[in-house]
Amino acid sequence: MNIEHSDITCDGMTFRCRAAGPREGRLVLLLHGFPQTSRAWDATLAALAANGCRAVAFDQRGYSPGARPESVDAYAIEHLVGDVLAVANALGADTFDLVGHDWGGIVAWHLAGRHPEKLRTLTVVSTPHPTAFTAALHDELGGDQAQRSAYASLLRQPGIAEDLLLASDATGLRNLYRELPDDHTADYLDVLSDRGALTASLNYYRATAFDEQPPVGAIEVPTLYVWSTDDDYLGPEAARATGQHVTAPMTYVELEGISHWIPDTAAESLNTHLLQHLRGSQR
Repeated sequence: MNIEHSDITCDGMTFRCRAAGPREGRLVLLLHGFPQTSRAWDATLAALAANGCRAVAFDQRGYSPGARPESVDAYAIEHLVGDVLAVANALGADTFDLVGHDWGGIVAWHLAGRHPEKLRTLTVVSTPHPTAFTAALHDELGGDQAQRSAYASLLRQPGIAEDLLLASDATGLRNLYRELPDDHTADYLDVLSDRGALTASLNYYRATAFDEQPPVGAIEVPTLYVWSTDDDYLGPEAARATGQHVTAPMTYVELEGISHWIPDTAAESLNTHLLQHLRGSQR
């Protein structure tokens, strides 16, 4: 399946996109995480396209050169949610299915909580519901989420995080990618070894600390949530509590022995559950 490469311009910014599938198909938007790009979704784009969907993944704010404002405040959650709605509108979609991983998952939860009328379904990979995550972070659920998230305080430090990740031919970034396929790593490094792009991607952490996220209410959209047992960053407590914050039908899946990087390393399993979720939704 060929992946189409194009740009989408909306609200004064231009986003680089990957797309596949018939243009008249059911629109599925996919949001990548840090420190990745839309390249993470290539296998999922192909699977969705093969099943008649119009699948579109875009390099989000900061990752796309034409959508890289300088202000940290420009990376607050409301702007990231607004970008998704603007891209969907530019594609002519009143409603769509939404898939997000890592930071893309955070954006997806917030969009679903604020604009449930826009979504047919929600799929979040790795990232638990923000309320469950905050409870785990504050040790209300037990576990070690505060230790798992300790890295975020470093990423919030302007200049210091960039220096650390880019020093010695981007050794810090390369270490984050050590579990990923070489071709994915090469594509991510091509984007994020540029200091401007890296700063913009780190501004997600600087604009919204994990424990300072705006509130997200109960999710009223049919939801698939996929978590993996070998995730170093997101522990089981928040993952298993996420269903308490979804009032619509929800499917919870644990992938055994898989790391945090599910779209890159376990796409076949993810795609099986995602396609079942889309087929089962009548919303």
